[in-house]
Amino acid sequence: MTKKQKLPRAIYEQELLRLQSELVQVQEWVRSSGARIVVVFEGRDAAGKGGVIKRISEFLSPRTCRIAALPVPTEREATEWYFQRYVSHLPAAGEIVLFDRSWYNRAGVEKVMGYCTPEEHKLFLRQCPEFERLITESGVILVKYWFSISDEEQERRFQRRIADPLKRWKLSEIDIESRARWVDYSRAKDEMFVQTDTPDSPWYVVEADDKRRARINCIAHLLSLIPYEPVEREPLTLPPRQPDEGYVRPPKDLYNYVPDHSAELL
Repeated sequence: MTKKQKLPRAIYEQELLRLQSELVQVQEWVRSSGARIVVVFEGRDAAGKGGVIKRISEFLSPRTCRIAALPVPTEREATEWYFQRYVSHLPAAGEIVLFDRSWYNRAGVEKVMGYCTPEEHKLFLRQCPEFERLITESGVILVKYWFSISDEEQERRFQRRIADPLKRWKLSEIDIESRARWVDYSRAKDEMFVQTDTPDSPWYVVEADDKRRARINCIAHLLSLIPYEPVEREPLTLPPRQPDEGYVRPPKDLYNYVPDHSAELL
């Protein structure tokens, strides 16, 4: 298979900005229509899920577009029905929720690392399609993306993170262990797809070795799945500023100002 040419930065940035402007239109449609959207991002560690989530949400209001990246369950949450902690993060009318990993933790890391029992894993695979059917039947638009990355590209990204102090925090002990269990994760992913890639809630695979292509392809595809329409908004005009009416600003020495650190750089 011929390797695709890397997408030039200038073309990538131009198209990304165009797509992001479309996402702003989606946001206005979601607000006005009361739509509810859930987007699930799954895939191997360092596959680029966080990067595309960042680009999707970059120009959107955090009041409309929320990112759900749940930590390890608490002792109490571990005793709940597995899907229970995720239900509270589903959107209300006029909201978009982006899941940076989701309930599919049970089909991947929990299964491979032994954090759940075989019986719990089987129960998850049996209940998950029904759980998602209930979500979509309630009117929520549910989209699931799997970011696919090659063994070689993941190795390169892991090595770059290890060498970069600003990115070292992205690697956990579980991430490192995932390298040693590459085949186990592959088998778990294959089984997950067999059980949860349904007509009502299909998986969409994003080829992610090229980050720029992955981001552009994913956002463009997401836009194609949302039945949004442009929302006409009233033009905004700034009113004249209120006159001073004798107001005098207090002297600056009454306040604690942040020192001008930037002056030291000149």
